[in-house]
Amino acid sequence: MDHLPEGTAALIASALAEDIGPGDVTAAATVPVDLVAEARMIQKEPGVIFGLDVVEEVLRQCGVTDFDRTVVEGHWHESVPREIALAHGPARALLAAERVALNYLGHLSGIATLTARFVDAVAGTRARILDTRKTTPGLRALEKQAVSWGGGINHRFGLYDAILIKENHIAIAGGVEAAIEACRERSPGLKVEAEAETLAEAAAAIEAGADRILLDNMDPATMAAAVELRDSAGGGVELEASGGASLATVGGIAATGVDFISVGALTHSAPQLDVSLLLRVG
Repeated sequence: MDHLPEGTAALIASALAEDIGPGDVTAAATVPVDLVAEARMIQKEPGVIFGLDVVEEVLRQCGVTDFDRTVVEGHWHESVPREIALAHGPARALLAAERVALNYLGHLSGIATLTARFVDAVAGTRARILDTRKTTPGLRALEKQAVSWGGGINHRFGLYDAILIKENHIAIAGGVEAAIEACRERSPGLKVEAEAETLAEAAAAIEAGADRILLDNMDPATMAAAVELRDSAGGGVELEASGGASLATVGGIAATGVDFISVGALTHSAPQLDVSLLLRVG
């Protein structure tokens, strides 16, 4: 499907090959080869559904092309259980697709759901929720899509599309000013973000002309001081809080006045949303 991230079809093919192998021995023994069935996909706990495009491609690769969505993705739904999609086709094909489809849908919906919870926790502040590169290898594009459908914002996709100067870069370059200068010379079209672990490092990054400063593992009081420092310098630098934000702490972080809060847990620790598939024949 053209609207899926590049490489997704091949990724799904690999997942199906891993699961089905040379064939579903249980279905071969119990399900008539010509049996046609309807599959109902059910959301069983509150949250945000995302990933039906992937489900549709899983089904297509298994030989099921009759697929209907019965919900709009990207919205929080509290009332469950509820039907989210219907598929019609060979019963063996539906069963072959079931686990891979649900694995993707539960995982991506879990990310969208957790993101929505974080976005809700900072509502009314200027802070926006960012994802990170702490993604499942091979699933980054899909996981970042899930974050955006949950109301978050995608940070850089890789090492190639944005500059983030961290402590190792600063040490090798000979200081934050030298690192920023080198990055601007090499990639003049990219914004430059620099990491700061202390207020003094944040001040140095502001002075050196960073576009954004990553406030790494600072406590809220230090973050608030960094915001005051930025504002007194003219307010042109964006501030991003990073390091250990949770649903319990993100509101307090947002209250300091930072512009962004990056949350690795969105993609590396989101629990799966509970979804199921029920087959009906006859």
